[in-house]
Amino acid sequence: MEGNGIIRADVAVAGGGLIGPALALALARAGFEVAVIDRLAEPVRADPEFDGRAYAVALASARLLGVLGLWRGLEPLAQPIRDIVVGEGVPGSHPGAMLHFDPRETDEGRVGWILEDRYLRRALIDAMDAEPRIRQVAPAEVAGAAFDGPRARIALADGRAVEAGLAVAADGRRSALGAAAGIRRQVFGYDQTGLVNAIEHELPHHGTAHQSFFPGGPFAVLPLPGNRSSLVWSERSAEARRLHALPDDVFTAEIAARVGGRLGAIRLAGRRWAYPLDLTLAERYAAPRLVLAGDAAHGVHPIAGQGMNMGLRDVAALAEVLVEAARRGEDIGAVDVLERYQRWRRFDATAMALGMDALNRLFSNANPMLRGVRDLGLAVVGRIGPLRRGFMREATGLAGDVPRMLRGHPL
Repeated sequence: MEGNGIIRADVAVAGGGLIGPALALALARAGFEVAVIDRLAEPVRADPEFDGRAYAVALASARLLGVLGLWRGLEPLAQPIRDIVVGEGVPGSHPGAMLHFDPRETDEGRVGWILEDRYLRRALIDAMDAEPRIRQVAPAEVAGAAFDGPRARIALADGRAVEAGLAVAADGRRSALGAAAGIRRQVFGYDQTGLVNAIEHELPHHGTAHQSFFPGGPFAVLPLPGNRSSLVWSERSAEARRLHALPDDVFTAEIAARVGGRLGAIRLAGRRWAYPLDLTLAERYAAPRLVLAGDAAHGVHPIAGQGMNMGLRDVAALAEVLVEAARRGEDIGAVDVLERYQRWRRFDATAMALGMDALNRLFSNANPMLRGVRDLGLAVVGRIGPLRRGFMREATGLAGDVPRMLRGHPL
């Protein structure tokens, strides 16, 4: 509803990327009126061109997308992960495999899929367009916010405002709403830059995801449908700047030196991306009339490809808390309600973030003593079946206190 330049909703979500729309859909299907604010217009966010960006969609995340009615259309576009191989990287030669994870060892028989960003974004936007309880407010810049009244009020740069009983910050690591509420963040730099692009290759990948550890950072080759793969690799920032500035043919040769010959001849496909890497953790997830989700709550290293899955876990937990509170007649913006979500998610997300941080610091160096520790650890995990299956269960997103939607159940 809009009047006098004020858009009113039950919940206002800042951030129209992936996590914000997924939460908006979950809440709208449960009867909430939701406004989704994003600085980019819909055609920009829904660009259909292949650009090389992709996500590892854990089994639990696929079940959540299934509850939202999206996975049936997305699964044919996704590449199942059939094997995972982890090894020490040696530039110019085939990475030495040190650890093999076989998803068939798990109870579910799979851990997840690789799905292109463009398909997931388009599916979420189309679903929001078709949902009468969702109002998309875009393009719109957040200019300020107040949370000290009976409703949150988000001021937009064009003079309009959005008022809601609850505001959700799903607007990334530099969250404008989190900053407006005075929520502090701890930021730890890596002096690393993430390089993302895709390749087409001569030989099939057989659905195998490869994670190689080089001194500059992890290098992941993630299988896409057909003879294509998405690369997500970390390098020291100075070296990353050098690599990103290279012409395509020289850059491709650098990739080939890291991939080895297992995929045959390769060539670039789509765009090349570069972005700084850090670990950023919000000191609180909840405040009066405000809650944080996704990267606004926990921005993590991409070493295990779990950033989006952690955000969707936030979506499932927050939606469940809010729906149950509304059914009991509680104020969904009250701190005691929002702290239930914080208790559910903060420890788990922080532990996951710090675990990925430790892995990156352990593997992103050439220290021979640490290499010995790495080799021993990987060998132990490889030999102990229950430990290996435990890691894979974590990768499915089904370990711990799992929200209903991640188990495939509606709210």
